[in-house]
Amino acid sequence: MTTLVTVLTEGFADWETALLNGAGRSFYGATAHYAAPKGLAVTSMGGLRATPDLALEDLDPADFDVLVVCGGTSWQGPDAPDISSIVHRTHEAGKLVAGICDGTIALARTGLLDATDHTSNGVGYLDPTGYKGKPHYRDVPYAITADNVVTAPASAPVSFMGAVMRGLGLADEQLDYYLGLHAAQFDKPDELGQRL
Repeated sequence: MTTLVTVLTEGFADWETALLNGAGRSFYGATAHYAAPKGLAVTSMGGLRATPDLALEDLDPADFDVLVVCGGTSWQGPDAPDISSIVHRTHEAGKLVAGICDGTIALARTGLLDATDHTSNGVGYLDPTGYKGKPHYRDVPYAITADNVVTAPASAPVSFMGAVMRGLGLADEQLDYYLGLHAAQFDKPDELGQRL
């Protein structure tokens, strides 16, 4: 059975990993777990209080297939948790590592993005982390996968979900259909006749 572990911090961005965990669990039978520093409850940007089932410090890559770093403004602050150890152990174990929005800041700080193609919220967004991966930055509006690492800007939770599912080997016609449903909203005018 496929197991996803999503790292949440105080002020996590609710919407960024909701599709991934929802589709993975409901449509593909994956197990979805959540981890936070010390396993303590955190509150999302939208005010959702979440009590994770795992402590970030206790994670073992042998227990899951993908480590997902959800975005949230806490990754920008000086008190952001250091996830270097679990990120590198997961990657070295051949498992998928994924980060979206400010989750890419966390990945950049670990050095994981120094030598692999990646994206984030814009050119220069990761520069304050001191990472050395700028030559590998791709300024695209969708998720990209390279070297078993998935990254995405905040505006791309749908393609992020698709890229992670593909990375886990779960891509099928159902996933293509689901991604197409979400993409279709941008091909049609809204109720006021304006293109989305």
